[in-house]
Amino acid sequence: MGELPRMWGKCNGRVDMGNELLQILDYIEQERGISRDSLIRALENAILIGSRKSIHPANELKVKIDPATGAIRAWAMLEVVEENPTCDQLVVARARERFPDVKLGDIVEWEVTPHNFGRIAAQTARQAMIQQLRKAEKENVQDEFADRVGTILNGIVRRFDAGSIIIDFQRAEGIMPAKEKVHGEQYQPGERINAYLQKVDINTAGPSLIVSRACPEFVLKLFEREVSEIHDGVVVIKGIAREAGNRTKVAVMSTDPRVDPVGSCVGVRGNRVRNITAELGMERIDIVPWDADIRKYATNALLPAKVQSVEVNEEKHELVVRVTEEQSKLAFGKKAQNVRLCSKLIGWNITIQNEEPKDEKGSIRDQLRQAAARLAADLDISEKTANLLISNGYVTVDGVKEAGRDTLLELEGVDAEEINHAFEHLDA
Repeated sequence: MGELPRMWGKCNGRVDMGNELLQILDYIEQERGISRDSLIRALENAILIGSRKSIHPANELKVKIDPATGAIRAWAMLEVVEENPTCDQLVVARARERFPDVKLGDIVEWEVTPHNFGRIAAQTARQAMIQQLRKAEKENVQDEFADRVGTILNGIVRRFDAGSIIIDFQRAEGIMPAKEKVHGEQYQPGERINAYLQKVDINTAGPSLIVSRACPEFVLKLFEREVSEIHDGVVVIKGIAREAGNRTKVAVMSTDPRVDPVGSCVGVRGNRVRNITAELGMERIDIVPWDADIRKYATNALLPAKVQSVEVNEEKHELVVRVTEEQSKLAFGKKAQNVRLCSKLIGWNITIQNEEPKDEKGSIRDQLRQAAARLAADLDISEKTANLLISNGYVTVDGVKEAGRDTLLELEGVDAEEINHAFEHLDA
């Protein structure tokens, strides 16, 4: 709207502002895409508001602009009375000068255009006209972009304003608030940028399009754009948890058992997910299978950590997940990011607990306990002495025989009487 004041020249005092007003209307219609009819209505309203005191004291007034000539005229709606008229009335004798058939009580449109109305209109309507045009412009934005909320827009970075980014989307400007920027991303004026349109707000003074690159929905739309199976509804995104600029977890399922949902999102040689991570500044993306069984879902969501077991506490809406000490770091992730994102993704509180690793025969602790019991029985000694022998590497009877009585008696804390008894038992 910066061009409008420079184009609005000095009015010569005539009732119409002539070609100058028409040129302004033509310019705004062509450059801003606002229809002439809406512009004229806005200007009529602006002039009426700004010039009411100068037109006539009547309560009900009209201002009309001739779209062909630019002439501006004003009318008052007056009641016809016999005598002693108020500001909203007109004596019948005067009314019949223009309307011969008028009767008492009729309401007539009486022209009250001031002699110097052109100058008055130019002075009083200028700022109001700008405001009305901005409103009309925002309404155009509402009409054009309302059905594009929830989609990705492509625009050009124009400037920065108090931490926010102003983006040119051709037909309108958008604003990316500081909280909707991705931490670590740098933007330069003139740079092309993709952003998710969150809403259209025409009631704000600034840009009407509110966009984001940090919201989870931006990632969802990138997957829809990149993965044809998602766009077609064969693969469904069941959940997204995101810490923008660092890591995102996406849960997917397939409506067709022949289609691998994770593989579809990753793409051949990872090309699909690679395109998405490139758009997100190499943000890490974990794609996991969704499952109706909350235990399996949690196990999948905690990948790449391997889970030993999952217990469900419905009352607390909590999952107790047991992992080995080795897998614990992976389960938590750096600064607990993995477990935090997992909790957001599945919507349950998660508690991680360490558990002894197990093989096919049970835990290491169980194996040692069983070995001590066997050795104690074979040597006819206490399990305490058997545990001492095992902790020093003498796990079997043959190992004890090979070491010999004298060597075992030198072990710290050993019960000499039990060792002697063991060898007597072996010799018997």
